[in-house]
Amino acid sequence: MKRAVGRLAHRTWAYLREAAALSPGSTGGYRFRHLGEGACVSFPLGAIFGEAWIEIGDHTLIGERVSISAGMGPGVDLGPDSIVRIGRACSIGRGSHIVGHQSIDVGDDVFTGPYVYITDQNHVYDDPETPIGRQWPRNNPVSIGSGSWLGTGAIILPGTRIGRQSVVAAGAVVRGEFPDHSVIAGVPAKIVRRHSPERGWHSPLLPVLPEGPQDFREARTAPARPGPPATRPTVAEAG
Repeated sequence: MKRAVGRLAHRTWAYLREAAALSPGSTGGYRFRHLGEGACVSFPLGAIFGEAWIEIGDHTLIGERVSISAGMGPGVDLGPDSIVRIGRACSIGRGSHIVGHQSIDVGDDVFTGPYVYITDQNHVYDDPETPIGRQWPRNNPVSIGSGSWLGTGAIILPGTRIGRQSVVAAGAVVRGEFPDHSVIAGVPAKIVRRHSPERGWHSPLLPVLPEGPQDFREARTAPARPGPPATRPTVAEAG
């Protein structure tokens, strides 16, 4: 009996997950500015509002309990342009948050781990006498280049621009501009590896080493820098 109830519960839950997911043909899918062909917002849903200013590209999968929002709250007119744009063939990990107020661009083929947080808005604390939550926040657009990977728990702060084919390590707190083909890690995050046609993947934190045997020979036979002449200690000094 217990097994039968368990199987029924699992089948019912699987049916509900499929039926309640948002897709282009579902009732909830029509609320988005654009929900591309083959795209899916998985059930259970996170907090989703401002759909009229959210675009999701073709064949993009939004994981369970992912929150996506545009604006401060439901029912606010945010103007004619979209605010959150997620490209085609992306995968957004479960429990992630994408919180847009001005402009968040996620390129095509961007994958994230779970619990990633992306926002284009910062609280301010200019007035020391006014509660921080009552001071008007500042916005700064965010863009994430196509083909990038964001690891579990990464935080992308306002004003960040990440180039194409880049990696953000798990737990990194990212702010700033990063070129294509970067590996970004740490708190605060910095580039720990980069790719260039001349050097391939390399660490910008390490010095450039000689590349061939001739370079090593030249480095070993290079004349020493002149210094003060060596003196032999006297018997008195040695004793």
